[in-house]
Amino acid sequence: MKHATLPAAALVLAAAGFATPAAAQDAPTLRVYTYSSFVGRYGPGEAIEARFEARCGCNLEWVTADDAGSLLGRLRLEGEHSPADVVLGLDMNLAEQARALGLFAPHGADTSGLDLPIAWEDEVFLPFDWGYLAFVYDETRLSEPPATLEALFTDPDGPTVVLQDARTSAPGFGLLLWSEAVFGDGFPEAWAALSPRVVTFTNGWSEAYGLFLEGEADMVLSYATSPAYHRAVEGEEKYHAAEFAEGHYLHVEIAAATRTSDEPELARDFLAFMLSDGFQSLIPEGNWMYPAAMPDAGLPESFEGLITPDEAFLFDPARVAAERRALLDAWLEATSR
Repeated sequence: MKHATLPAAALVLAAAGFATPAAAQDAPTLRVYTYSSFVGRYGPGEAIEARFEARCGCNLEWVTADDAGSLLGRLRLEGEHSPADVVLGLDMNLAEQARALGLFAPHGADTSGLDLPIAWEDEVFLPFDWGYLAFVYDETRLSEPPATLEALFTDPDGPTVVLQDARTSAPGFGLLLWSEAVFGDGFPEAWAALSPRVVTFTNGWSEAYGLFLEGEADMVLSYATSPAYHRAVEGEEKYHAAEFAEGHYLHVEIAAATRTSDEPELARDFLAFMLSDGFQSLIPEGNWMYPAAMPDAGLPESFEGLITPDEAFLFDPARVAAERRALLDAWLEATSR
């Protein structure tokens, strides 16, 4: 941890001038806000930090929040005084709310090498990975998962689930939009039908996935790429993503530099690095998502056989911003019945 307390012996060395080379002390610091799992034990943060520091002559300092929603909340509180140079980990559903803060600068990056299922024209936010929301299950616990989102929500004898809170979590809010896309005006009734089988709503993805792995529920809201982690890291084949006939919600994660940064050139350099092979090659088996620009080596073997939805849902960010409050109010009322 970057801010761990130093032992007394180290403090003595520091006082004597032996702890940190002068060059390192003089190096500029780039503060990158992100969500906690990105720099957690299994995330790509540590490797990305090492690769970027090797080329930038700087110190990269991660500052974390539980989830994308928490990131946005922190930026809203800090406003013009935010020490963030780059914010990495928002998603398209939060893009218009983040843009409205007036804190971000145009990226000026070349986006011709992006490899996304949608065209990208945003001049402020850049994508760094993407995937499909999906419900993950353990085949030894659930042999016949639902084939549709409708069945998952409305079958009173259906599986138990652990979900993320739509107010604080990007995938949690994505599921709310997914349900609206499938059920239309009837989505509150669908949530009311599902609620008895929701074990809990967590603030972020990490807590929800941990509870699922501990056996607290039959299914967890995650990503279609999540089974790749179990294959590559654990050699475990029992985890799968259920493919739903209606289609799945597209989740695109984005980053941007702040216009209040004290290191604007360094921030732009980081965004350019973010689209390079040095960063993107760490995404598939680091953040367990599809890279925004295909790495030179392609996708790893662990991604073979993952579900690939025939149809993807994605709401216009402006519509999401306009309807967010009403959707959340309806969701809160439905899940508290």
